[in-house]
Amino acid sequence: MLKPYYTADCIEAGLDEVGRGCLAGPVVAAAVILPSDYFHPYLTDSKQLSKAKRIILDLEIKKEALAWAIAEVDNHEIDKINILKASFLAMHKAVDALSITPEHLLVDGNRFVNYPMIPHTCIIKGDSKFLSIAAASILAKNFRDDLMEQLSVLHPAYGWEQNVGYPTVYHREAILQYGTTPYHRMSFKLLKTIR
Repeated sequence: MLKPYYTADCIEAGLDEVGRGCLAGPVVAAAVILPSDYFHPYLTDSKQLSKAKRIILDLEIKKEALAWAIAEVDNHEIDKINILKASFLAMHKAVDALSITPEHLLVDGNRFVNYPMIPHTCIIKGDSKFLSIAAASILAKNFRDDLMEQLSVLHPAYGWEQNVGYPTVYHREAILQYGTTPYHRMSFKLLKTIR
């Protein structure tokens, strides 16, 4: 069972990002502040949930959260500053956009750049340990998946409606055959491995 908080009696925001390993599209982060007594039996790491369950939970989280925000950093900025810095920037932007200022940040992963005036704790596999991080992972994934599905209409050859920009064989072979789009991360090794 996921924990409701890391620090009791504290306004705590869970943070997570999605899309770090993709060849195309933005990196997206979400920040979620849940009530300290919040509970949902199905809420867990977004990667363990079906799309149908994620959609239901997305609506539930947005309805019940004290505050939530989603932010993205596009592929051009990723190419300028690198994906790790872009991931941290997306998370900072999500915190910036919260309607409530948190007193503590719970960050999925093992590294983070200090957010001004708010202490943080990094939690490895945090999206399977804390409700607020799991909630952030769901909001970020749903937002990014929807975005990549929309972009796949503009660029149907790359299979983004299914691979959402990740380096599948199909995606790499499409890059080899058709070249890149304005949404590809040119600093990544786009044709590193094909079969």
